[in-house]
Amino acid sequence: MARIVLNNCYVLFGSTDLSDHISSVSLSSTFDIVETTAFGQTAKTRVAGLADNSVTLEFHQDYATSSVEQTIYPTLGTAVTIAVKPVNGTTTVLNPQYSFSTVVSEWTPLNAAVGELATASVSWPISGAITKTTT
Repeated sequence: MARIVLNNCYVLFGSTDLSDHISSVSLSSTFDIVETTAFGQTAKTRVAGLADNSVTLEFHQDYATSSVEQTIYPTLGTAVTIAVKPVNGTTTVLNPQYSFSTVVSEWTPLNAAVGELATASVSWPISGAITKTTT
């Protein structure tokens, strides 16, 4: 099985490719666990309930036209479509695209100490399902 080192990940925020301003991406899915144990059973039983998805991104801040700040800040409090792929290239079985709608629920427009790179770390909830495309 092939391993992959992420060094050319693709992140499309709405219609803006911000890949060259992102240093990490994490797409997460968890499910509520619903207990289904009934009388007469000797061990608890459970089923998966609703999914709770989120995306975490680490941005390199940039205030230039059509860059990070001018793209993210106006969307605060709204839902935005995001697409991510392991490699910035054609979508295939080996390079799937994950698309979803996220609620831009937080933003730190300025975050750095003297001599450090200005960054913005976010963890946004996903509204609805994550769609995986392989073609």
